[in-house]
Amino acid sequence: MNQIKYFLAICQHRNFTHAASASNVSQPSLTTAIKKLEDELGGALFVRDRAGCRLTPLGKLVQPRLQNVHDETRAAKAEAVRHTRLERVPISVGIGETIGHNRISAAVERFRTRLPQAEIELIVASASELLAGLREGKFDLVITAEKVSENLYRISELYDEDYKVVVSKSHPLSERDAISLSTLAETDMLDRPNCEMRDALHRTCADHGHELYAAYRSNRVDWLLELARQGSGAVILPTTAIPSDMGLVSIPIEGLKISRTVSALRYRHQTTRPETGDLIREIARPSA
Repeated sequence: MNQIKYFLAICQHRNFTHAASASNVSQPSLTTAIKKLEDELGGALFVRDRAGCRLTPLGKLVQPRLQNVHDETRAAKAEAVRHTRLERVPISVGIGETIGHNRISAAVERFRTRLPQAEIELIVASASELLAGLREGKFDLVITAEKVSENLYRISELYDEDYKVVVSKSHPLSERDAISLSTLAETDMLDRPNCEMRDALHRTCADHGHELYAAYRSNRVDWLLELARQGSGAVILPTTAIPSDMGLVSIPIEGLKISRTVSALRYRHQTTRPETGDLIREIARPSA
């Protein structure tokens, strides 16, 4: 199985060094494993050149079959793990770092009110960790705003949400009905490097001749909100990430509509539990 794993890693990265790094193994070990696989299959699987490597005709022939072996083995392992867990296996939900908790937590509570026997596990992680965990069977579903391939994942759109500027109630901008890009360019900003909309916002500002200045940066929304409460600056957040806080004010951006679609992802090569579909429908249902 390690030979197959390393083979697929090379197919993905087209480079032995990069594949070894991604597989957490030394390059000599990876090369030795591939040589053994080639001996078993009766021929070379890769042609190496200055650009990296490419599949031989034999490599192209066996790639889809070895991918199937890998996927089936991973699925079997995931099922075995579920079987050996507690009798009531929790629904494991991976949540993106930038996803607000307001709507999801309310939906989870409604779901458990209807199905009190259900157990739910909520894990917040980076997009790469979530997608890897979904493919490995660690998560039943992942909630994210990342764009992914429909060939690998079943995508259920949950909701759309706008972005707003959040400042403290004592901030000079707190009394405004809307905030222009030019005003934002003159304001100390609290920046989220891991925000999906960050690049689009900065490009839009640049197109209008403005540049946002980040006084603080953090990948944690709670830290940025606390800095906003202290009056340290303004942070742009999706509406579900903005808390009901008497000390904070949320304001739209004048003449600019920024929004995103939040979706639930399921891995196509993994069996979906009926409860998972019920939870997805609950999250997608608008709050009363």
